[in-house]
Amino acid sequence: MIDSQAVKNTCTASVESKGFCFYKSTNGIKRHLAVDTLGFPFFIHCTKANVSDDAGLIEMLTLNIDYFKSKPVNIPKITILLDHGYHVEHLVAALEQVYPQMMTKIRFQLSSKPSKQQKAAQGKSGFVPVAKRWIIERSNAWMERCKSLVKNFERSLSHATAKINLCFVRLMLKRLASTA
Repeated sequence: MIDSQAVKNTCTASVESKGFCFYKSTNGIKRHLAVDTLGFPFFIHCTKANVSDDAGLIEMLTLNIDYFKSKPVNIPKITILLDHGYHVEHLVAALEQVYPQMMTKIRFQLSSKPSKQQKAAQGKSGFVPVAKRWIIERSNAWMERCKSLVKNFERSLSHATAKINLCFVRLMLKRLASTA
């Protein structure tokens, strides 16, 4: 699953890492996160907040292109679950320009969005959570539990990415220590 999260900058963040996300009305950075089915990170990438979700995803996958090049073609495709903020046709075209065999190794799937009729049948209205999407939303919540990740305090995007990596390393080590 892949999602992005816009995070506000503090006054210590550098001008080079600042951008404005019109969708979230946030002046800061965007964290692009790809997680596995347990919610643990696969890829992490930070951009300015004005970078679109599609462009951030393309950058993140391009930076990790060696992972996809090393995967054999004869195994099942990796399914990447996206929300409706992404445009699959644009992603496919851009990724095929980066690596022509990319779409033989991955496929995109938009997460289901309950219709008004489905909500009414369940007796619900307004926001209804989608079970599969909550895996990545939970991962974003795990990041928010690290006090230094509530806002962007870092002077560069690479430092912000490293801070997220450290947060998840700490989380995984705590989980391993509790099972031992």
